[in-house]
Amino acid sequence: MKSTWKNPAIGSARSDVVVIAPDDGVPLLLIDVDNCTEEAVLIAAKFDKYARFFKRKEKGTDGIEKPMWRTRWSAPAWEGYERVHPPVLLVFHQVGKRSAKSQMAKVADLTRHHWQGRWHREGGCHSYDGCIPIVATTLELLREPGPAGPAFWRFGRKERRPLLDAIGNPRRETALARSRQAAREEERRRAEREAAEREAQRPVCADCGRKFTDDRLQAVDFRNWQNPESHPHLREHCQSWAVAVEERAEADERDRQEQERLRQEQEAEQAAQKAGGWLSRFRN
Repeated sequence: MKSTWKNPAIGSARSDVVVIAPDDGVPLLLIDVDNCTEEAVLIAAKFDKYARFFKRKEKGTDGIEKPMWRTRWSAPAWEGYERVHPPVLLVFHQVGKRSAKSQMAKVADLTRHHWQGRWHREGGCHSYDGCIPIVATTLELLREPGPAGPAFWRFGRKERRPLLDAIGNPRRETALARSRQAAREEERRRAEREAAEREAQRPVCADCGRKFTDDRLQAVDFRNWQNPESHPHLREHCQSWAVAVEERAEADERDRQEQERLRQEQEAEQAAQKAGGWLSRFRN
């Protein structure tokens, strides 16, 4: 809670075991073992220390302030407002005179303010923001049905579950999955609406009346003042046809003008010849 990792202050929180198994879905799990010899009040007091430790912050190697425990152990990023502390597992071994079952119940009652979540009616799940997931089991349950079976009781829940379900929040995961799916569906519908609006505004060819293709729209982008297209109001095929018609018309016009020029030259030559003949007769 104070001082440093190497030299913690007296009375700091200490776990019997720290388990890091991210490949198995357990990025960080703190374990405390009790032989049913310690009073429940003393066990519950440890969680006051855990709470203070989890709230302690310092800067990491990246210079960003974060919870101190995250500077040593990796863990999934917090999602939204959900800032859940690392889970703590209590393992009770029936050696002392106290009953493991009664120890669990007493510790659960005394630590309620640390683990109790808040019900979210809209999402249909609890939020454990700022809470410590506290899970309890016994050595007998770890033997049978075993650590992979329903041997773990999450404080606040009615039945035992497998470890990953116990330390996690399956209802919230389901609610988040529904929310993400709804967001994807809304995004898909929005994209369809925008596509339909773009399609409705898509220009049509002034000649054949068919809609422009995407490539044609890009080619005749009127925002480009250097638009090289000669007939931006026509589709590709119609533009090619129009250009061919214009080229034929221009060729015909050039032929006509050439024929007209030749005719005028011929008429001028004939007029000159006639004028020369009359002049010759006059002289004679």
